[in-house]
Amino acid sequence: MIGISDIEAAARLVAGHVVRTPTVPSPGLSELLGVPVTAKLELLQRTGSFKARGAAAKLLSLSEAERAAGVVAVSGGNHGIALAVMAAALDVKATVVMPRTAPARSIRLVEAAGASVRLTDGMGSAFELVPRLRDEGLTLVHPFDDPVVIAGQGTVGLELAEDADDDLTDVVVSIGGGGLIAGVAAALRARRPGVRVWGVETAGAQAMSEALSAGGPLPVAVSSIVTTLSAPSVSRLTYDHAAALVEEVLVVPDREAVRGSLEFAEHAKVWTEPAAGCLLPAARQVRERVGDGARIGLVVCGGNVTHQEISEWTARFGLD
Repeated sequence: MIGISDIEAAARLVAGHVVRTPTVPSPGLSELLGVPVTAKLELLQRTGSFKARGAAAKLLSLSEAERAAGVVAVSGGNHGIALAVMAAALDVKATVVMPRTAPARSIRLVEAAGASVRLTDGMGSAFELVPRLRDEGLTLVHPFDDPVVIAGQGTVGLELAEDADDDLTDVVVSIGGGGLIAGVAAALRARRPGVRVWGVETAGAQAMSEALSAGGPLPVAVSSIVTTLSAPSVSRLTYDHAAALVEEVLVVPDREAVRGSLEFAEHAKVWTEPAAGCLLPAARQVRERVGDGARIGLVVCGGNVTHQEISEWTARFGLD
């Protein structure tokens, strides 16, 4: 299990390489949900998502020989962008394996940062390619199954604990492979032990909720439009953190995740991808369960989505 000392060490390591993003009350979202809402704006992070933290922590922890040999990552978008950008900043050669379903913009950004891109038919086959690349001498920077990466993501929770009002009761965090929620939950358990942490997944990207039901990680079928949450399974490491530290993992439809992105734009004045949009339907469920005493924190994980994508999903789901 990741401890607060690991997260504090990661915070010292990445200082100066990542942004300490704002933690702010949102009057618009507070009015929308009917209880006070605080937003941790990780979409303002370098590369547009929290992923820069874990990527930076891992790259900075490597030996000179490992950096010289290069690194490899698997990503549906944000992790690959973060690794490519942070690797370029640290003069490390990077290869990113991505499914063909990854957003075209994400692929372009990875290539623009100077990383080599390998495309596969899906996330499952992307992960299957990695062992061959590791055999070539590349160091894997896993998107979530790595204690250093989790500690890096945990700096989000460390900052939230330090910057949010004292009356915070519940924090909602999106889940793909579980690295973000593992780190955030570990930080909050140490710094704000009374705060409940809730996870949210989209239907068709239910790796953590299915793992919790089964008693351990297992492969899941991926069909959600939210590719940045579409891990083919969680890891034992992230599962153990969720099982021990997370109140519950809520599942919401893709349609509601897209609606959430529209609501973030209208009520909070921020541009979020559906991986963050799903926080709002989940927060409504949390408010119903907790009641009027809820004081909700939202980890707004990323904003890497185009206007065209949002427009297409809006039309597809009849949200015009």
